Order: sequence, then structure tokens, then C-alpha cells
Amino acid sequence: MSVASAPTVPLSSHFARDLPELALPWEAEEAPDPRLLVLNEPLAVELGLDPAWLRSPDGQRLLVGNLVPSGATPVAQAYAGHQFGGFSPRLGDGRALLLGEVADADGHLRDIHLKGSGRTPFARAGDGLAAVGPMLREYVISEAMQALGIPTTRSLAVVATGRSVRRDTLLPGAVLTRVAGSHLRVGSFQYARATGDTALLRRLADHALSRHYPDATQADNPYLALFGSVVAAQASLVAQWMLSGFIHGVMNTDNTTISGETIDYGPCAFLEAFDPATVYSSIDSGGRYAYGNQPGVAQWNLARLAEALLPLFHEDQDQAIPLAMEPLDSFPRQYSAAWSAGMRGKLGLPSLPTPDDNLDDDVAPPLVDELLTLLQAGGIDYTSFFRGLGGAARGDAGPVCALFPEASAFDAWVERWRALDPDADAMDRANPVYIPRNHLVEEALAAGTEGDLDPLERLLDAVTRPYDERPGLQRYAAPAPEDFGTYRTYCGT
Repeated sequence: MSVASAPTVPLSSHFARDLPELALPWEAEEAPDPRLLVLNEPLAVELGLDPAWLRSPDGQRLLVGNLVPSGATPVAQAYAGHQFGGFSPRLGDGRALLLGEVADADGHLRDIHLKGSGRTPFARAGDGLAAVGPMLREYVISEAMQALGIPTTRSLAVVATGRSVRRDTLLPGAVLTRVAGSHLRVGSFQYARATGDTALLRRLADHALSRHYPDATQADNPYLALFGSVVAAQASLVAQWMLSGFIHGVMNTDNTTISGETIDYGPCAFLEAFDPATVYSSIDSGGRYAYGNQPGVAQWNLARLAEALLPLFHEDQDQAIPLAMEPLDSFPRQYSAAWSAGMRGKLGLPSLPTPDDNLDDDVAPPLVDELLTLLQAGGIDYTSFFRGLGGAARGDAGPVCALFPEASAFDAWVERWRALDPDADAMDRANPVYIPRNHLVEEALAAGTEGDLDPLERLLDAVTRPYDERPGLQRYAAPAPEDFGTYRTYCGT
């Protein structure tokens, strides 16, 4: 590792300075032949970074962690986590490093974080490396999520390292440069609580308050307000996942952020045929993280955060527990409100009824429940259906009705829905044409692994403008062909 002279990249080290017990200074492994594969130039500009410099040899060395700005302290972060329900007291960044933080154009601190930069003491049996394909997956899906308006970590760049990575076969290695509001997780608090050091737990909570929820510091009980803020952020986030058909695939507590951003795009995918039991992840054999289970898992994860924070809520645990239960028990209500508002948007219905509306507040939920039952029974493509429903709102229900093998029940539903006078233009703003469809993602990753980035660039062009239907992109709006078969995703380690 070499040190760059200032002011190449103005990185700070707030996390490493404030929480040294959770920050292990470490260096990235040397990349023998770094080569930039994809750079997010608008994000670079937003962060005050010069895209031209990032494309230079020194810039590429920064993006793999081999050139560190003076004053920065790269660290591997320590955290714990419940993985598929089982608690691991010591996980941490096994193949990742936090280079530091940079202030964006709005003055907010953003983490600059590497994934695939080599083994750290948290690596356990892993090699600490990443292959090109999984890193391109995170890039394309995280940027698609950003375009859909879903809170997410971002991808700044993917750089090939010139090193081979052994998985089932030898694959070209790469490092992803990830950007986040922070990398604080439920697992960060579980780790601090497990140390038995309440002062450390308090400093971590203070760091989270300062970073994400400064208004909560004015509450009578700031730490309880912090917890309530995280509950609200996660309820909103998971509702948006469900509305978009996104399946995270590995909702462990170490992948549940304090900021409410989506993190870790390993075995993730988007629904095609609507079915709440859908699982794409190869490691989720029991379906714990199936599409329909995601809200319940999120609340379970938040309960683990509450357990970690109990000493800060009240010194008497018997009094701390009921304090925690009030915000935790509010999760279903907050989730349901966010889901209902979003589904009204997808159906083009008013977000809230008013006395002047001929819309009973009880009409929409049964209408939605009946619709989802029809979609599941017919194996209907979720994204295509909702986008096509805009045509029905404009008077042409033929194409969307044709999606159903037996259209009579859907015909009756459409008539009741159209009687509510849905807003077709609002529907087009809520229902994307283009998502990272699984067969197109796999096509782009396979080509990218072989050095052909054209399919990736075309896919990125579609999914980063998801609501804008454009000529020549019909295949990016179409479901997978029948011969695509059963889809499985992998975590990439």
C-alpha cells in the first residue's frame, strides 16, 4: 500500500477514530493488475471526486485500496449477527475495508468501502476475495434500486484485480467500491452488547444518532428514539422491497442497516411470477427469507436490536423491556401503512380518501388482497402486470387481461377497480417498465466475466431509467423465456 498526497481524495476516519474497538486497522491486498470495468461518474461527482482521476492508474489503485489518501485509516469493521437465526458473536468484514468517509454535495458523510479487497482477521475460512460476476451484480442491482427510489447503498466502481479467484472454477477477481450513509448494522450493536461494555454501546449509539438521526438527540430518551427511528426506517424500506418485488435473500442481522439502506446484494433477485413463497437464494433451503417472509424477518431483526440496546433504555431491565416493546410493536402498523400507500400508488388510487371521495377506506385492502390472489393463482409476472395495468386505466384492458389463463375472474376485478377512476399517469410513475430481470442479469454477468461489458451497459441504461418506456428496449421489459429454467442465486463467497 502507498499513501497519496492530499488533496486527492478528502477522506476522514470518523468511525475508526470514534469506535476503535470496532475498527481493526488493515491493508488491502495488492492487486497485481487493476483495470477499471465500470465507474459511476454521476455518483463520483456527487461525492466531490474527479471521474477522470478515478480512471487514472492512481485512481484505480485507490479503488482497490492500494493507494490510500494521507490521513485515512482503512479498517475492517467488527460486528456480530444472527445468520439464518443462529447467533455468531464475531463476524466482521472478512473481505472488506472501510477506507473512510467523504462529505457529499449536501455535506452528509458517506462511507467509501471496499468489497473483495482480501482476507482480514475476520475472514474465517474465506479467501477474502471477490469475483467479477458478483461484484457486477451488486453494481447493477444497487443502481437499479437507487433509480426505483428505494434506499440503498451505492456502487461507485468495479475494478478487476488481475488475480484469479477460485470458486467452482477459476474466475477473474474484482473489487467493488461501495458507498453508504454508513455501514452500521444491527450486528454492530449486537457485537458491542456482547462485549459487556456499556460505555462502548453508548458511544456506538451516539455515533449512530449523530450520523443518521440527530433530531432524536433532543428526545427525553435519545436511545429509545434512536430505536424508534430505525424501526420506522426499516418498515418503510421493507415495504418498498415488497412493492417492487425485490427479494433480498439473506436478511441476517448483520445485513440490517441502522440507516434504513439496503445492503449486500448477494443472493438477491426480483420476483417474476407472483408467489409469496418465492426463494431464489441457494443457501436459503428452508425459505426463511422468502419474499413473503421479509416483513416478519425485519421485525425479528429489530427485536434483536432492541435486546442489544436495553441497557441504554433504562438501567433496570424490567423497565427497559416494556419501553422497547412500544416502538417494536409499532412495526406492523408502520409497515402496513407504507405498503398500503405504495399499493394505492401502483393501482392509481388516491393515497388517502377524503370526504369528497366516493371511496370507502375499506375498499382498497380487499381489492388488493383479491388481486394478489389472482396473480398468484395465474402465475402472473408481477412487474409486467402492474405496468400493463396502466393501459387498462386508459380503457384498453385487453393486453393485461391476456396475461391470465382464465380471465373471467380478473375481468370482474378490473371493472370494480376502474369504477374507482384510477390515475393512469400516476400509475406509470409508480410501476417500472424495466427491472434487473434475472435472465438479463445473468447474461450481463456471464459476458462481463469474459470481458464483454456491452450487455451490462445496455442493462444499466434500461434499469437506471426504469419508468421511461423507450423504443428498442422491449426485451428488457419481457419476462424470462420459458427455457430459462429454475433460477438460483449465490452469495459469491
